Amino acid sequence: MVSDSMLDSLSRSFASYVNHSFISGSLRQYPSLEQYYIPSKQERKRFGFCTANHRMTVSSTDNSVDTSSSSISGCRKSALSGLAPLEAVLFDVDGTLCDSDPLHYYAFREMLQEINFNDGVPITEEFFIQNIAGKHNEDIAVLLFPNDIPRGLKFTEDKEAMFRRLASEQLKAINGLYKLKKWIEDRGLKRAAVTNAPRPNAELMISLLGLSEFFHAVILGDDCEHAKPHPEPYLKALEVLKVSKEHTFICEDSVSGIKAGVAAGMPVVGLTTRNPEHVLMEAKPTFLIKDYDDPKLWVALEELDKKEAAEKPAA
Repeated sequence: MVSDSMLDSLSRSFASYVNHSFISGSLRQYPSLEQYYIPSKQERKRFGFCTANHRMTVSSTDNSVDTSSSSISGCRKSALSGLAPLEAVLFDVDGTLCDSDPLHYYAFREMLQEINFNDGVPITEEFFIQNIAGKHNEDIAVLLFPNDIPRGLKFTEDKEAMFRRLASEQLKAINGLYKLKKWIEDRGLKRAAVTNAPRPNAELMISLLGLSEFFHAVILGDDCEHAKPHPEPYLKALEVLKVSKEHTFICEDSVSGIKAGVAAGMPVVGLTTRNPEHVLMEAKPTFLIKDYDDPKLWVALEELDKKEAAEKPAA
């Protein structure tokens, strides 16, 4: 059994490495969003894309994001109010409902070392980020075992089994998740999980978090012709829930996922679970939050409530 202290140390190391690597520009960037969708001026105004018409700069020392406009807080305040009346909220799973990347990294590192991959030298966080994180298992199998794909596929299956064992012991919800859950339930909104994770992983994580009865639908990248960063999974969620993109927002933690949501025509609230702010901002989220306790989120939701109440006809 892996100790809590070991995984806590791994988690801190992983976060530190990700921040350093993205700041130094050593990691590959995701493909341009323009191949899928470009928000119109009207949509930017309505959905509150806070990067529009603002010059953004990044500090290489503290990894913080700054803008040249003092009105950015006002933009965040009204960022979701254009969605009134709100119909649904869509969530990614890994990194959005729970902080799971350190568990994935640990499983790959240990299992690859056991089979003497790379002459028994453990893979680094850099290798994991550049070659494994966020990718489908079929692509990982080709990368790790280019001359024996069936072996690679079997390896990824075994790795996912190890991840599920680790998750059963270590998985924790993102701070404030259950506060947002109650807000959504109190308003009778529809909700779906939209993920690139394999079905057994997604179902286990959702179950461990106590959210099996919360979600009305779970949309998998494997069940779509195109997975994220393509918008298809999020568009399919709208279809299944029978809601409109004009009255739905998304919670995501990755560049790939944010691009998918924006490409589907919806505002995306980005979480800085593992990725630096300036990297996520390149995908054009509506705004970023540290977790679901972040005051920025609740200011935006309060404005949304006010807008919805103002638009209701008098009794």
